[in-house]
Amino acid sequence: MGLNARPAPKLTESVSFGTGFCLDPVCRLIVTNYHVARLGTPRRIRGQRVINRYLATGPQDRDATIRFEPDGDVAPYAVKRDLALYELRRPIPKHHGLKYSLDELVPGQEVEIYGYPLLCINPFRHLVRVSARFKAPTTSGLLAFAYDSSDQVHGGMSGGIVVDKKTQRIVAVINGRGDGGEALGVPIRSLVDFVSKVEPFVAVKTFPAINSLNPMAADVYPEFEPLRDVNAKFEPQHSGVLERRTKEPDDVGMLREKAQRLADSMQNFIAVQSYSWGSGDKEPEAKAEYEVRVIDGAQKFRWYPDGKKELKRAEFPRIDSWALGSDEWSELPQKVAKEYKLRIQRAQDAEINGKKLMVFQYHADVEDEVCAFQPIDDFILFEIAKIVKVGCYGEAWVDSEWNIVRISENLELSDRKKEYKGWYDFRVVVTYGQIKIGDEPARLAPLTTFVEGENGKRIFWCRGAFSNYRMFASRSRLLAGTEDDGRARLRR
Repeated sequence: MGLNARPAPKLTESVSFGTGFCLDPVCRLIVTNYHVARLGTPRRIRGQRVINRYLATGPQDRDATIRFEPDGDVAPYAVKRDLALYELRRPIPKHHGLKYSLDELVPGQEVEIYGYPLLCINPFRHLVRVSARFKAPTTSGLLAFAYDSSDQVHGGMSGGIVVDKKTQRIVAVINGRGDGGEALGVPIRSLVDFVSKVEPFVAVKTFPAINSLNPMAADVYPEFEPLRDVNAKFEPQHSGVLERRTKEPDDVGMLREKAQRLADSMQNFIAVQSYSWGSGDKEPEAKAEYEVRVIDGAQKFRWYPDGKKELKRAEFPRIDSWALGSDEWSELPQKVAKEYKLRIQRAQDAEINGKKLMVFQYHADVEDEVCAFQPIDDFILFEIAKIVKVGCYGEAWVDSEWNIVRISENLELSDRKKEYKGWYDFRVVVTYGQIKIGDEPARLAPLTTFVEGENGKRIFWCRGAFSNYRMFASRSRLLAGTEDDGRARLRR
């Protein structure tokens, strides 16, 4: 079939001797195959600097099998996860990603395959479109597409896309050629799982149909305000007789117990924690990755992957204003578990992204001294920070097995903007999920953190994600625990 038989979608990029395509609408993330990315990382793609590379598989993958590459090299990896992701400093201008389809393919369904084949000397390559039909899934977890004998999928098209002809949505990522006029593709579901792990905030925007919690989701219900005696002017005086705390409902007691178990399960681990900072709906202005070591609940940071110096906290980004979380992922479960001044009630259950969840609301007044806020004045050579007590409210979402999957916190700042350096409408959202480390049983651990605050007319945010969980190895050096104020930090 002819080249550029119709205007080609602007979504592909040449990466080494393969093809890549824009994952997101603004084209800041480029997807290709693992077997292409393993050959090396380009410094730039279409003029934009590459700042990160993520691999979905590799020799250590439990499903890895020996693959004989065209260059004669032997590369063990899992073909059903033959994916890699390049992150760029800035989006590629005038390039945009297509939408995706998670629907099951039907045998005979018409598709089109796009890629940059090696038909001439690299880099003078042209986008090629090949018409094909879905054939069937393979035993290795790939999808097989049969194309007409007059067309051909050439070398160099690995990492290209398979697009449903009717809906123009991406249904697979080309892995290579099979036997007898077949092209093999990695299912989009594998791409969704991969991106959800390495870029969870991008995943929820790029794949709106996925059944997962939005790490930036707003609370389900309006603020919970406990009933008060409006005529009371003073706190009731204690009689001097031992008083017992009013017994809470059984479901609230169960929530506190599960919150304590969650906090206890996060006392010791090593993971990679990534941060990105930005404002409004813009792309991130700054990013950083750390190896975080949590020992008896205390955090230590080290630049990832080659950092030597150990830090007590993540360093602030070099931008004008920012919001930075600290240890909300640990602090919030402990607060729900132990702070009995925190008034909790169970709200009506809710269905969120197809999952039925129990929703608990909590509230604390400023007089309860349960929640705190720390605005920071940065004067380059020194900082001025002051911790102030504030009122707060939020929600805890619990699944059918009583696993806490999300906790939010909203700080009440609007009444004292001057003291809070102009900050108001500040909130935190933390999500949790099951992780498995080695042969240990699966356990709950933090997956994402989201901090957002409004200053003046601008909204500043910090997005964090945990990945690469592992336990301490015998060669790991245990560090002395240090105290941390555990407060969200904001700079003006």
